[in-house]
Amino acid sequence: MYQYLIYAKQDSIATITVNRPSVRNALSVATVQELGAAFEQAKMDSAVCAVILTGAGDKAFVAGADISEIAALDERSGAEFSRRGQLVFDAIESLGKPVIAAINGHALGGGCELAMACMVRVASENAMFGQPEVKLGLIPGYGGTQRLPRLVGRGRALRLLLTGETIPAAEALRLGLIDEIVPPAMLLNRAEALARQIAANAPLALKFCLEAVNRGFPEEAVLFGKVCGTEDMKEGTRAFLEKRAPEFKGR
Repeated sequence: MYQYLIYAKQDSIATITVNRPSVRNALSVATVQELGAAFEQAKMDSAVCAVILTGAGDKAFVAGADISEIAALDERSGAEFSRRGQLVFDAIESLGKPVIAAINGHALGGGCELAMACMVRVASENAMFGQPEVKLGLIPGYGGTQRLPRLVGRGRALRLLLTGETIPAAEALRLGLIDEIVPPAMLLNRAEALARQIAANAPLALKFCLEAVNRGFPEEAVLFGKVCGTEDMKEGTRAFLEKRAPEFKGR
């Protein structure tokens, strides 16, 4: 179905792999469009409870955008280019299902922005991160100026954005940009283990938890009320009191 991605599903976990290793999985316009379609496919598949996003090969998660496409932009087409990417990345962030980034190498520019749109970020020891757009006379256009400060704080984000420096996985972990570092050979196994741990929980509780984080305090109470009216909540609390494993139905 996809020219630049590999979409696979095993049990309740979908894995989406950006598959352009010859250009370090750079995000062309067509690749971004396919990402939007693939995540929509995962969203609409009721059997999918979690998604893993990674890159092909062992050199790059996504090393950035396709600079040859960006070089041809003007003010009007540049704004539209940015908006199209933002819509896709926003759709990932608000998917309603957990998305785990398995970062298998360089995550620079649009690749770092893509990782930040995911809910959990697990990186291999050889991963590198950065927003080097200023070195090209650009700024991040796929949400990086907004998501990076939320993850690492305003001052640290501005340092990375204004210097354009690239940092290793250990520094990204210290700053809070990523959540965990594992050896390269263990990356996908660890991402799958996290996905299965998450997918074992009540689907509606996961969905509402993600919505509450994105929407803030006022919505949290509304969503808490909604989840209290679900069959899964009744089953989960009953199972806890009865000292047994719950059997969630997603309703």
